[in-house]
Amino acid sequence: MGFRSGSSVIRWVKYGVGLSVVGGFVVNLKHSDWKVQSTGIVRFGRAAIAVTATVIDYKYTFYGVDATSPLYEKIKSEVHTRSALRLRRMCSLNGGCFVKVGQHIGALEYLLPKEYVDVMKVFHSHAPESPVKDVYRVIKEDFKKDVSDLFASFDETVLASASLAQVHCATLKDGTPVAVKVQHPNVQMHSFVDMATMDILVRLVAAIFPDFQFGWLAEETRKNIPLELDFVHEGKNCEQVSKMFGHLSFLKVPKIYWEQTTKRVLTMEYFDGGFVNDVQYIRSNDISVSDVVRKLGCLYSEMIFVRGYIHCDPHPGNILVKKTKQGTQIILLDHGLYQTLSDDVRLNYCYFWRSILRADVEGIKTHAQSLGISKLFPLFACIVTGRSWHAVSTGVDRLSFTQKEGDIIKSQAGAYVPQIIKVLNDIPRQVLLILKTNDLLRGIEATLNCRADAKSFLTMSRCCVSALSDHQARECKTRMCRWKILVGKNWSLWKVSVYEFYLWITELPLVRIVSKALKPVQSYSPEKSIGNVLQGT
Repeated sequence: MGFRSGSSVIRWVKYGVGLSVVGGFVVNLKHSDWKVQSTGIVRFGRAAIAVTATVIDYKYTFYGVDATSPLYEKIKSEVHTRSALRLRRMCSLNGGCFVKVGQHIGALEYLLPKEYVDVMKVFHSHAPESPVKDVYRVIKEDFKKDVSDLFASFDETVLASASLAQVHCATLKDGTPVAVKVQHPNVQMHSFVDMATMDILVRLVAAIFPDFQFGWLAEETRKNIPLELDFVHEGKNCEQVSKMFGHLSFLKVPKIYWEQTTKRVLTMEYFDGGFVNDVQYIRSNDISVSDVVRKLGCLYSEMIFVRGYIHCDPHPGNILVKKTKQGTQIILLDHGLYQTLSDDVRLNYCYFWRSILRADVEGIKTHAQSLGISKLFPLFACIVTGRSWHAVSTGVDRLSFTQKEGDIIKSQAGAYVPQIIKVLNDIPRQVLLILKTNDLLRGIEATLNCRADAKSFLTMSRCCVSALSDHQARECKTRMCRWKILVGKNWSLWKVSVYEFYLWITELPLVRIVSKALKPVQSYSPEKSIGNVLQGT
């Protein structure tokens, strides 16, 4: 009798577990709009299958292959391409957080094989789109009103699509043209499962391939996604940036229309223009590429060194350029993710960059240690600058970036992947987001075929001088101390301006012709460099 009772209990427990699993799946299916392919189980399975297939592909392809064989590089490139395409397809089908990670992968040129970067770069401008009926549904759910009650007109054509949302043009009831950013449906609900999936798979791959330590990528995505999914938070960031950097006449930030904004719908000022990586648009509108790169450098130098408030997602789809009578405008979009730097991190990073501009190896080492990097400080300096150690130790403004240097960096990057990953794991998370920003900006420079030149480093120098001097002035106890700091600051900025004037003179056509004629009998003057200008500051 006791045995039968025990069997009955076990049987009822099995039924209960079975019904719970089925019920959970049905609830998940309902929240996924009855689309089986969108449920957490299917999304997890899709990701697991793609990653498992990739691991098996690498193991099988390289089994017994001699690394010294002439065909090795060709085989390696082919498996990289196959794997990247497989993972991109999975990210496209799963959408949301997976596309966000794909965008980040598309910017890690110094860390990942070229095949992965090239394949994933597609997500910077072409992300999956949601049907317009889903867009209308999100608006209806948030406002309890139809689209026609909120807007005089609403263009169903997608203006731009991103990993978490898409943008449509619309007109307010008073005739004002606006851009309406609407979150993809179910992204918030899926984000928790998606991040847990990524974490599990990253740990699994790391166990199989010990050199693959990308836990920091999943960790940063998990921490930042909730902020990026809150459009009210993004709207407040937008207003903060507009006030903070209003003195930069070339910068335009959209105005927010709060009556038509919720956590999933953001209505903002409409700007036309071309994407910053649209070379054809830039050429056809006679926009100076070097001017675009210089202004971006100016904006982000102010953000990082002076304000400590950084836009952390400057991929090409988030930056527009436009030529006006006042000059080239930079229009900054997507303000969902900003990083506020602590004073310690901001100032140490500032000292670190000042040492780089001075080509001060001991200073680079000292301030890298302050940021958590000890023996690998030369590698960290190369990651930050995107230059070779020879260029860094000689002076990044003294040696122009060449194709040969680029080829050397790419060829050596693969050999240093474990060390690079160690650096990324050791540095503060705030610095990691700065590096992400650096990666995306360098990607834009590469697309425009215009590396940061001496003028860009001058802008950075001004920001470093201002930030460090302002900090020292705040630490002063007396007026005399503050006065000395102010005089020193203005003297340093004056020297930078004189050097900028010198560079302008050397670029005049007549001077360039004379310099070219005299080049065989002239040698480079080491006194004429930013490093020497900054000595003593």
